[in-house]
Amino acid sequence: MAGQDPSTRPGPDARTNHGKPIAAVVRPMQPHQGLPHPQRAWAILTVFCGLIMAVLDGSIANIALPSISRELNADAASTIWVVNAYQLTVTVFLLPLSSLGDILGYKRVYRVGLATFLAGSLLCAVSVNLPMLVAARVVQGVGGAGIMSVNTALVRYIYPPTKLGRGVGLNALVVGVTIAVGPSLGALILGIGSWPWLFAVNVPVAIFALAISRRALPETPPQPHAFDIASALLSAVVIGLFILGVDGLGHESLRTAGASGLVVSLVLGWLLVRRQQGQSAPLVPVDLFGSRAFTLAVATSFCSFMTQMLAFVSLPFYLEYQLGRSLQETGLLITPWPLMVAVMAALSGRLSDRYPAGILAGTGLIMLGSGLISLAVLGPDAGSLDIAWRTALCGIGFGFFQSPNNRAMISATPHERSGGASGAQATTRLLGQTTGTAIVALLFSLDRGDAARTALYVAAAVATVGAVVSLSRLRDR
Repeated sequence: MAGQDPSTRPGPDARTNHGKPIAAVVRPMQPHQGLPHPQRAWAILTVFCGLIMAVLDGSIANIALPSISRELNADAASTIWVVNAYQLTVTVFLLPLSSLGDILGYKRVYRVGLATFLAGSLLCAVSVNLPMLVAARVVQGVGGAGIMSVNTALVRYIYPPTKLGRGVGLNALVVGVTIAVGPSLGALILGIGSWPWLFAVNVPVAIFALAISRRALPETPPQPHAFDIASALLSAVVIGLFILGVDGLGHESLRTAGASGLVVSLVLGWLLVRRQQGQSAPLVPVDLFGSRAFTLAVATSFCSFMTQMLAFVSLPFYLEYQLGRSLQETGLLITPWPLMVAVMAALSGRLSDRYPAGILAGTGLIMLGSGLISLAVLGPDAGSLDIAWRTALCGIGFGFFQSPNNRAMISATPHERSGGASGAQATTRLLGQTTGTAIVALLFSLDRGDAARTALYVAAAVATVGAVVSLSRLRDR
């Protein structure tokens, strides 16, 4: 039995009719082959419940900021930290918690994340002043990071390899629909009750997800190595300084401080990478970047999410100021984008089980870039249909890219490093979005006249770079 994988050894109950072990006929346990029905359905439902809450609470509070400011007697600038505290906390904790997922098992980290998110939601709902609400949002952010850090890793164990693209596509579908309905859902809740209900509605969903997760989620093998606390703290400082530094570049009064923060974050980031090199399972997944497929998938993802936020932040200004649309018309004309992302995510996920991610993701980014350019060249006399089909084309392109690229990223890693890949995927998305938002702010500070149109051209250029990077993966085939 020496050298045999432990999962292939017969357990104490593995007997023949004569009471003798029959190791030869005991099949090895392979959790990465996916879960059987109906456990798979319950498991993916649990994952989707957590994902919906984590994604929704990243944006749904935006619509309530004026109400929160009035009711808690806080100024508008300070109230923005209700949003910033959550986003910053999620981003900072993603890599440490994904590393814990590799060590302790993804199910445990996910369930603790759910419980923490539940506690944070309750604290948000009962907050009586702004500091308490911001602190509660930090707690909620830690829970959200626990959910998102191992989300894709769990999907990998829920679905068999031949259907992984389908699982990743459904994941992207849930995210797309959540983003699309988020503002409307927030407005509906505020139309019925006060702002604390935005957070209180999470409570029954989190309790339900916790209850079914205990038996539904797959048990994943823990990895026998210690958690690197020093690297976790250093990575939090690096990512935090990077986000604050990039954000500072978009504000004239904070530009020097922002540039300084970026320099410090890059220096500390270099030291962090040096510290992680040579480790078998580093907290910052530098080992995974030894795979060309993983590296190109991460680079493509960063470009695409930077493009997305460049467009999402600038489009409302462009439609209102350059094309003369009302606030209501602007909302309706942007809606085809997330709707098409939701529709295409599931389809492209299925296609990614059969066709190369380089082609699918590259084609999607070419469509996204084409849609952005076609929007940027519109004149003030453009009709609503002219605008709507262009935003729909952008959504189709982004949806066509997302699932195949995510599948390629997670498939390029060993199963025992799925947590590191899942954390890198989520961190790349948030860093790309942060960078895109900051570039828009910088463009507006430099050129207030036509900055929104310029941002669309920049977004198209970044999408083109992403397409080139994605298509370069075809050389490996």
